[in-house]
Amino acid sequence: MSEAFLKNPLGLFDIKGKVAIITGASGAFGALSAKVLAGAGAHVVLAASKQDELEKVAAECEALGAKAHIVALRPSSEDNCEKIVKAAVDTFGRLDILVVASGLNKVAKIVDQKPEDFLDVMDANVTQSWLMARAAGKQMLKQGEGGKVILTSSARGLLGHPAGYSAYCASKSAVDGITKALGCEWGDTGITVNALGPTVFRSPLTAWMYEDTERAQTVRRGFLARVPKGRLGEPADLAGPLLFLASKASDFYTGHILYADGGYTAG
Repeated sequence: MSEAFLKNPLGLFDIKGKVAIITGASGAFGALSAKVLAGAGAHVVLAASKQDELEKVAAECEALGAKAHIVALRPSSEDNCEKIVKAAVDTFGRLDILVVASGLNKVAKIVDQKPEDFLDVMDANVTQSWLMARAAGKQMLKQGEGGKVILTSSARGLLGHPAGYSAYCASKSAVDGITKALGCEWGDTGITVNALGPTVFRSPLTAWMYEDTERAQTVRRGFLARVPKGRLGEPADLAGPLLFLASKASDFYTGHILYADGGYTAG
């Protein structure tokens, strides 16, 4: 076995010139993913429904030295997913990395939740992940050079939640199943399929949990009692795991869920 990598171990994480699609690119995790990959030298294709929000993220990626292309579509149909992949190929000539960061949660106790809301969560988190992985996989298989598929899981795919998360927990467990199945299905193709499972990290949606209000302190104290690291997550805590999954460093790592959770799921 060649040990040439020992001369430059950091080269295992090099993604310069790679082409990445990020769905849900206007959301907290999607925008973070886009900027991390852009900052590492990848060309990024940003997909989400709102053009104006995508333009802001694209500008931030370009400020980091990357080339960015916008596709104002959600991965909500086979046709949309194929259009997103086609945009990457038409613009940059290929596709190397897929990050499915789009998703949805509708919180309600099961006796109060409308069946259509349950189905909306399952569609956004499960069906759309499957459709996007399918479209990207077709292109990667056609190229014959492998690729990186990164889905978005959650600690809630492994653990339950007492406050109306039956739809979300079920959807993330299903994402984990897709990850494992495709990791096996594409195991000999050079395409790795993994999921990144964050816990609470700082974003516009969670900013209140980081405040010094009585409510935030109470919620934070209860949550952190289960987190061995003793703190909430920061965006930087997701950057390293994401880059690992997007690079050659993870070539022998597939079908797994990588929890960036401060040890929350270890307890």
